[in-house]
Amino acid sequence: MVLTTTSHERDAQGLTYVYAVVSRRSKGVSVGVNLNPNDACNWRCIYCQVPNLSRGGAPEIDLERLSRELDGMLRDIVEGDFLDREAPPEARRLNDVAISGNGEPTSSTVFDQVVARIGEALDAHGLRGKVAPVLITNGSLVHRPVVQRGLETLAALGGEVWFKLDASGVERRGLINGVRVSDAQVERNLGIAAGLCPTKVQTCVFALDGDGPSATQRGAYVAVLKRALERGAPLRGVLLYGLARPSAQIEAPRLARLDAQVLEAFADEIRELGLGVSVHA
Repeated sequence: MVLTTTSHERDAQGLTYVYAVVSRRSKGVSVGVNLNPNDACNWRCIYCQVPNLSRGGAPEIDLERLSRELDGMLRDIVEGDFLDREAPPEARRLNDVAISGNGEPTSSTVFDQVVARIGEALDAHGLRGKVAPVLITNGSLVHRPVVQRGLETLAALGGEVWFKLDASGVERRGLINGVRVSDAQVERNLGIAAGLCPTKVQTCVFALDGDGPSATQRGAYVAVLKRALERGAPLRGVLLYGLARPSAQIEAPRLARLDAQVLEAFADEIRELGLGVSVHA
């Protein structure tokens, strides 16, 4: 099966924790590490592509199995013909190892050990400094010591955090992400993450019931970033992206992609803060 940006099945290679996808954002092959094979997450984003998503955290992780799967995948990519066999010509390069899957990865009680195992695998295949590890997270659990230890290790490996921020305000966040969390808490968590590891904000933008984010909603979002910067969060930029694959949630019929020009216009509003913004419509 040739990988595409519109197909991100976590079990495409028949493994439990490790999978490979073609990423719009990295413009190449991303090796994913899925710490939530139980399809459980502490958030419920209405655009989530995980079928049968449930509330909860990561299950017990078999670290030895995860290491074997990651070692085998990286060996097949580095020494074998995986890229020629599985990736389209324009994406035949390994760009990152992403801790991202069917739920919030930092809910794992061994998150720090997982990051360490990723570092060992990169070292074993001569990839440290060449392939960056990336954590894709909603940032809600960065106060936990096990997560902070993992972020420190991630930084030492030359990695970065992609911190989810889709909306501002308790009501809007409750609608989009299924959690009633204040902007103040998000800003604190963003500051913690960015203080421990290079951090970019990732934001999904789409039409809901026919309308994209209003000027008021966009302004409130920008204000969150502005306050985080004013509090000293050393943000590395923003990843602004649209819908690439259908949602598996009940709200799916209410969602639609927005034109690239709409995302670019929003990006220009964010750039006024002095942040770099990359757009992936």
